[in-house]
Amino acid sequence: MRTAALIATILFASTLPILAHELPDSIAKAPPADTFEAVSTLVPLPDFLPGMGQLFVDPATLPAGPFLAYDHDGALVSTIYMLPLKDLNPDNSFDNLAAPSGKVDHVDVYYNAGHPGVAEPHIHIVLWNIPVAEESRVAQ
Repeated sequence: MRTAALIATILFASTLPILAHELPDSIAKAPPADTFEAVSTLVPLPDFLPGMGQLFVDPATLPAGPFLAYDHDGALVSTIYMLPLKDLNPDNSFDNLAAPSGKVDHVDVYYNAGHPGVAEPHIHIVLWNIPVAEESRVAQ
């Protein structure tokens, strides 16, 4: 887990220069533009996942993402990366993990044993655009 903490620290530090940027119109509201697709159309998952929101991903970036997460009103709340544990080793690195929103309020990192779409054990790195007090927007 020391690796996960190190990744989160590096990731957060790398986002500091972009904290003041405006949210791009192409991703501000669901559905996002470009090649992003609703995760629920790609794998057997509900359209809205409590604790995460409605997820969109460019299928070419699987399994890591980024996954864009939206609240019930279609507003972007976070960017999520799902990094397989088997890939967290000295031979691999995950460089330049972007925060497409251009702003990060805080970062959460946690273990997941696997789910449809990313079946193997992995960690979630969640780059929240909203304060902790507003995470309830995706709680249910």
